[in-house]
Amino acid sequence: MGLKFSLLMVTALILGVFLGVEALGLSYLFGVIIPYIALATFIIGFVYRVVKWGKAPVPFRIPTTCGQQKSLSWIKQNKIENPSTTSGVVARMALEVLFFRSLFKNTKAQLVDGQRLVYQWEKWLWLGGLIFHWSFLIVVIRHFRFFLEPVPAFVRLIEKLDGFFLVDLQNVYLTGVLLLVAITYLFIRRVFIPQVRYVSLAADYFPLFVIMGIALTGILMRYFTRVDVVAVKELALGLFTFNPTVPEGISILFYIHLFLVCVLISYFPFSKLMHMGGIFLSPTRNMANNNRAVRHINPWNYPVKVHTYEEYEDEFRDKMRAVGLPLEKDGTEGEKEAATTKE
Repeated sequence: MGLKFSLLMVTALILGVFLGVEALGLSYLFGVIIPYIALATFIIGFVYRVVKWGKAPVPFRIPTTCGQQKSLSWIKQNKIENPSTTSGVVARMALEVLFFRSLFKNTKAQLVDGQRLVYQWEKWLWLGGLIFHWSFLIVVIRHFRFFLEPVPAFVRLIEKLDGFFLVDLQNVYLTGVLLLVAITYLFIRRVFIPQVRYVSLAADYFPLFVIMGIALTGILMRYFTRVDVVAVKELALGLFTFNPTVPEGISILFYIHLFLVCVLISYFPFSKLMHMGGIFLSPTRNMANNNRAVRHINPWNYPVKVHTYEEYEDEFRDKMRAVGLPLEKDGTEGEKEAATTKE
């Protein structure tokens, strides 16, 4: 259900752009207004989610550990798997963000012959995720050439390295192809592995289809259906400098590509894609395991109304006396005097 719904949604969005630009002439809407709305939604939504997460109380240190912690001097500590210092946390986070270290260590369990439980290294998921994320990053950096004039040297260098492969005297950007291959693999894996398909929702399929559409339209514009690059750069520079203009002669394929990018960045703060920002705020990753050496005091503590035992006994004294529970003080002074006289 989620698969079909997501596919229909993306198809409807593409048809909407086609009708809006080709039939109704709404090129300014899709070329200027929607990109600005999408960018504002992304920035505001991203900041809101990060601030909300940052305000969440962390009463205990709960780092995920899978190695020997710092204890006795004659026991070797695993400083990355179980960091006790800030430098160890930074190293662990760097390996996690740049190389998906926890996913690299991921395994899957499988019954062999119906009896024997075997664990296997899930290397293809790690490789597919790594290729996808790095390819996406390089593709985004390469697109800086449309927004900046002059184009920075590091962007030219990345573009040159990425496009070293020639086909028919034309540079082929490997990251564009790898991006499409990786996202296709992640989609196929989600569809054909029963356990993954069972837990997949529309929120999982929708961004996959959107990114597929972005990659496909980009490849089509680059190698098959030529677009006016000068006009596209004029539009991009106008957006970046807040002096937007919509030049004539821009292909409908570009508007579809741009609109899908706008959909992705608008959807980003409200989806699972926010793990890009959330990874840095995860207490299971960003905290040192030094509970035994340093007392952790939650910096976000706020005043809490305390109900002391004396107040509790004052509130329930009659009920406690009725069931024979011991009391530290037995009611009013008159009751106490009466009890003393009786004794």
